Amino acid sequence: MKKIFISLIYFAFSINGWTQIKHPSLVFTDQVVHTAQKAIKSNKQMADGWDSIQKKADSYLNTMDLAKTDYLALAYRMTNDKKYSDQVKKILLNAVKAESWAVPEMVMRNPAWHTELQVAHRSFSCAVSYDAIYSTLSLNERKTIAEGLQRLAVVPAMSDWVNDDTRIHCLNSMGHNWWSSCVCMGGVLAMSLENEIPTNKAYVTKVLTILPEWFDFAGDVLQHKPKSFDRNGGQYESINYANFGIQEAALFLMAYHNAYPSKTLPDIPQLKQASNYFYHACYPRTGDLWSINFGDSHKNITAESSLEPLYALGICTGNNALWYFNQVQNGQNRDGFFRDRPMGFLYMPNTQKAPATPKLKNSELFPDFGIATIRDSWEKDATMLAVKSGFTWNHSHADANSFILFHKGYDLLKDAGNCFYGSPDYRNYFFQSQAHNVVLFNGKGQSMEQQYHGSPERGYLYDLLDADNIKYILADGTGPVSDNFSRNFRHLLWWDNVIYVIDDLKTHSAGKFEWLWHPGGTYKKNGSDIEITKENASITLRPLYPQTLIPSGFLQDYPENLTMEEIEAPSEDGGKEKYISLKLPKETDQIKGVTAIILKDSANQRDMPSITRRQGENWIGLRIEYKDKVTDLYINQLADGRLMHCNSWITADRWTTDAYMFGVSYRKGADTTKPHELFICYGSSLRRDNALYFSSLSKLFVIQKQKENKAFIWADGQPKMHFSIKTSSKPSALMINEKAVDFDYNEGICTIE
Repeated sequence: MKKIFISLIYFAFSINGWTQIKHPSLVFTDQVVHTAQKAIKSNKQMADGWDSIQKKADSYLNTMDLAKTDYLALAYRMTNDKKYSDQVKKILLNAVKAESWAVPEMVMRNPAWHTELQVAHRSFSCAVSYDAIYSTLSLNERKTIAEGLQRLAVVPAMSDWVNDDTRIHCLNSMGHNWWSSCVCMGGVLAMSLENEIPTNKAYVTKVLTILPEWFDFAGDVLQHKPKSFDRNGGQYESINYANFGIQEAALFLMAYHNAYPSKTLPDIPQLKQASNYFYHACYPRTGDLWSINFGDSHKNITAESSLEPLYALGICTGNNALWYFNQVQNGQNRDGFFRDRPMGFLYMPNTQKAPATPKLKNSELFPDFGIATIRDSWEKDATMLAVKSGFTWNHSHADANSFILFHKGYDLLKDAGNCFYGSPDYRNYFFQSQAHNVVLFNGKGQSMEQQYHGSPERGYLYDLLDADNIKYILADGTGPVSDNFSRNFRHLLWWDNVIYVIDDLKTHSAGKFEWLWHPGGTYKKNGSDIEITKENASITLRPLYPQTLIPSGFLQDYPENLTMEEIEAPSEDGGKEKYISLKLPKETDQIKGVTAIILKDSANQRDMPSITRRQGENWIGLRIEYKDKVTDLYINQLADGRLMHCNSWITADRWTTDAYMFGVSYRKGADTTKPHELFICYGSSLRRDNALYFSSLSKLFVIQKQKENKAFIWADGQPKMHFSIKTSSKPSALMINEKAVDFDYNEGICTIE
């Protein structure tokens, strides 16, 4: 059972029982400095990095900027040249003359905030600098600096964020990256001042004790706050703020471990999972490593600043970590990555033995905050689909059911991004549904008030299936738009070189639906298609249902078809850009939307899949023909909730099923009763004529493939299942959710209980 620390009572430390901290011991320790000094003699990258850092330190010798002291402090530690330590001392002595570091805007709040991120950043700079030059300071200088920093930063941090009798914040009010930064950076500074202010040891101990609660924060109901961390890793606030919040906690833990190596750190499972999130959220490419940029993030944000201290602590290790670090430091705009920061210079591990690709699953779902990434490989410039349907609040945008498509090195369907928070464009556009690849109803998506108050109901992602060339995920974004929608489901089915976006939509009243697409390259309408291209990366966007896009510019000749509108909007670089709106002219309250995204091998590819619209009694579908393969996809019109107690049986091309959707693939001219690939979405049975192909008491999600005499089945939906599935021969192995299972085989039927 987790212990919730309501209040901690500390005793005063007696001088006799107090052990002084050894300086330097927090970040620029003897061990890492000596390792760096040795490395620059034999490693060109390290040598170049040191040369750059020293040049920057030299340029800061005449500055009083507190934010630059880490370069000066590291230069002193590397060279023992007192010109650097003297400048650090001068900056610190000047800094503590200030009356307050509080930001006037924050002091105006009620109650007044005396610490925020600026104070936290200064706290870390002062802590590592004071620690590094400690031996050069006189007793009086140490006392003056320590008492000043205690007054300006440590006491305000304790008062605002930690102390029971003065605290104004809690995890529910500022429960995310600010809490981690203000508390942990105050803790690092308090640690550096322990010799001069022995009572700080109590504050440091309390930070160490309460920090796991930040990771364990479970959210709340009354204010629609989400839990902070997903069971599979990561923090919901976006890559940018997840990296920042975890970084601040990891730096505190690393500094504490360096200062007290014999002490045991708290067990924080979320830190062990953090790397999994950052790995799966990244997109390796030729050039800089990118990451998914849902919410208040940017695609060039990477997580090395979190992973470096975690690597030093032995929490994030192994070849996958080396692979990630190698991707970061070898980006075309990160040449000599060590030049960026003293922490990178000291703590980036040697990546010479990094593997070319990591040993990771191609797909990962983070169900607690609704993000998934699905890719065809870990090679650079591969294809990756990132999907989001979760919470909306604070740094998490109104983007339920939105997705980003990376292909051949670029985000050809992108997130619009963000801008300066003080700009009206942030609240009025970048945060809102219009800036994302979603469906609007009567021009509306999620309510604008969700940016500040949160969404009363969240979105969800379910049923991630990955069977190599067939991948699937279900997004449910109904909750965040439930003021207008009673169904807002988006199925994403990636089969071979086509991604099918299937929208199942129902609203409370009749109106007009509108599909938004944000191109990440140049685009042009080509008949009923939209081509999106960036250099040699290209996709074809082909709307298929409820109607195709009008093939010409004569709207009057195609009154029922989708129309295309280009909408000008702000771009995150401060300029303007356009996105695409596809509108259905007629009003309705229930519709199926199907759009095919064809992944092209190059911008000049002309050999394209043939996609034919088909329909029958109570079903619509597609026939996809490409080279020697045919894939038939069927969507059951009765299985979308319109029937209450009756099961949703249809017969299509002699296939009888109650599945919401199913697909079969076979070779051209082959026996269609013997498909080599089978996809079932939410179905309990599939039969053809008198032959049974699949049966289950519950509706499941299944992919079956005959490959190397094995049957691969991905099923999700029930913890206990009884089902039967037909195979062309007795499989040598049967895999369910990537795990081998025992089965009974009799006359072509595998039965699992």
